[in-house]
Amino acid sequence: MKVVAAYLLALLGGNPNPFADDLKKILGSVGAEADDDRIKLLLSEVKGKGITELIASGREKFASVPSGGGCGSFAMAASAGGGAAAAEAPTAEAKKEEKVEEKEESDDDMGFSLFD
Repeated sequence: MKVVAAYLLALLGGNPNPFADDLKKILGSVGAEADDDRIKLLLSEVKGKGITELIASGREKFASVPSGGGCGSFAMAASAGGGAAAAEAPTAEAKKEEKVEEKEESDDDMGFSLFD
């Protein structure tokens, strides 16, 4: 991901065709290690393509990714696992919600308000 970010930063900086050294320089400026294999792979994949073409193909790939938020996989696991799996999961969700509420209550005990 950091190699992709360095590539995009090079493009935004006005370099229409960044090389491996350009990406290494960007990554080195923030103290990140540059992986030569990943840089070579990225540059070989984007060679001859414009940024708008890359973004368009990325959007097409994201369109095929399910975006159910995990609820669908939970329902499938519950139906496949029987009643025991379905009974355990809501309990875990309830515990998470209780923990979140407890944190909010403890914040009120600090004795000051944001709007005071």
